[in-house]
Amino acid sequence: MTPPPVGDKAEGTAGAVAGAIAIALIALAIGWALGVHRMLRIALYTEQFLAVALALALALTFLTNRVRVFPILDWVLVVLALVGGLWLAVAYPSLSIEAAIDPAVGLPAAVPLLVALIEALRRTAGWPLTAIILLFIAYGLFGNLMPGNFQALSVAPERLAVQLALDTNGVLGTPLMIAATVVVVFVAFGRLLEHLGGAAFFTDAAALAMGRFRGGAAKIAILASSLFGSISGSAVSNVATTGVVTIPLMRRAGFKPQTSAGIEAVASTGGQLMPPVMGASAFLMAEFLEIPYAEVVVAALVPALLYYLALFLLADLTAARDAIGGVSATVGSDPIPLRRGWPFLLPFVALVAALFVLNYQPATAGLVAGGVLLVVAPLLPNGLVYLRPALLWHALSKAGGALAQILVVTAAAGIVIGVLNETGLSFGLTISLTSLAGESTLALLVLAAGVSIVLGMGMPTVAVYVLLAALVAPALVRLGIEPIAAHLFVLYFGMMSMITPPVAIAAFAAASVGGADPMRTGFEAMKFGWPAYVLPFAFALNPALILQGGGATASLLGVSTAAAGVLAVSVAIIGYAGRPLGASARFLALTLGLALIGWPLLA
Repeated sequence: MTPPPVGDKAEGTAGAVAGAIAIALIALAIGWALGVHRMLRIALYTEQFLAVALALALALTFLTNRVRVFPILDWVLVVLALVGGLWLAVAYPSLSIEAAIDPAVGLPAAVPLLVALIEALRRTAGWPLTAIILLFIAYGLFGNLMPGNFQALSVAPERLAVQLALDTNGVLGTPLMIAATVVVVFVAFGRLLEHLGGAAFFTDAAALAMGRFRGGAAKIAILASSLFGSISGSAVSNVATTGVVTIPLMRRAGFKPQTSAGIEAVASTGGQLMPPVMGASAFLMAEFLEIPYAEVVVAALVPALLYYLALFLLADLTAARDAIGGVSATVGSDPIPLRRGWPFLLPFVALVAALFVLNYQPATAGLVAGGVLLVVAPLLPNGLVYLRPALLWHALSKAGGALAQILVVTAAAGIVIGVLNETGLSFGLTISLTSLAGESTLALLVLAAGVSIVLGMGMPTVAVYVLLAALVAPALVRLGIEPIAAHLFVLYFGMMSMITPPVAIAAFAAASVGGADPMRTGFEAMKFGWPAYVLPFAFALNPALILQGGGATASLLGVSTAAAGVLAVSVAIIGYAGRPLGASARFLALTLGLALIGWPLLA
């Protein structure tokens, strides 16, 4: 493989500065995770660290998402973001005390921070999420004028601004903390993995394992995307990374364009539901629920495996029905890339050991995995070439855009949490949802699913989860759903907005790669992603399916019946089981499958 170029001349000075800021952000996160400040006996508030991290993210945003009409404005914003963030970090200890007594003292810091954050959010996530954040701010200002359950407590504007910008329940809160430590470390690890050829290794491994079977091209796509997607943290970037290889491969094998793109979109979206990273939501979930990260991973694993089991079955049955065999002998038959790439497995072994054996914090475990990857990199093909400082700098600096978006979105999510805390909106929404559901758990789940899909449309994973965890999950818990099941439920339906028309961004990205019709691809993705619309109802009402309560016998029974149900429903959807099935046979299989999956509903 040819090493990538050292720089991008098209980006010029802005690209070079953005790269340096991205490296500084990664170094800051690593230094904080390693406790360098403690080693140097420097006492720091967590909010001081977050202020610097957010300043770097804002500056990155203004450099990587530039306004072409008036470009000098970007540089002004970059300077203001860096200077303002550093000033806030230095002044925070005294400013936080003074602003608590007199909120007007904090306005010169709070208002510019909020304005810059909203503009950065508009540039990275677009108007849908920005409009939601502005609506929350408006509710914080005028919610006391609302009627009924949605009437908020009256909050003075200066108090609201200071609370949102400077309080630990606002911008400088838990979501940003998780993003600035854990997520930055894992994004850097993923970028390093990709730079060293990890994505190609996963694709080669999947091709070697699945290529010779019928529908091998689709199975390669599913396996490769599940492996890389569990680390990449983004459904769309997963499509862009593995889909450019797997979608054309599926088309050449005989799959229809919309089917090829739909399978890749579903496989890539599933990476957000598959441990260990889960699009960063796993780390946030552990913080919100105040439980060990390992418990989140264990609970999320079985539904994710059932999701991919269904996708494998659907791909296999489609290939059998349409007589699509394995891929050509030149694909997936050479074990040499796998033999040369075996060191890629060691960082994952180290990651699992650090998390579950040594009980390290996620950020520390990510650093361990990254360190192991650097140690074994010389054993990889062209590993020494890729480790040259200039190439390594270039690879990590290119993570800037992704890092900026994640930190900006999580900081904006802090605004939502801050408004909820100040106004009591979450309680009002919980009361309203439970009233609409009439104390019926199933009705509430249906309402929550619909709200989650609508709120999640077009939004990044972290923003989707934080919003739904604050607004919808409490209503589910109120009616007796296990807290972790409630949070997984809203996460699943929030992620389904990625493949659910009319705003199915993962499906549309796959359609553009595969030259397929976007809407037809979206509906095809819904068909192949059907378990994500059904399984959350099952584990919400039967926590044994996520290994929560009931003991080993109940969990084994729940998982076994769900797996059998997945097989039956998949047969019904494709209409093939050794031979084409008629309408009555498909209806029978569908009924049996749903009964096996949803028997807690019938009990």
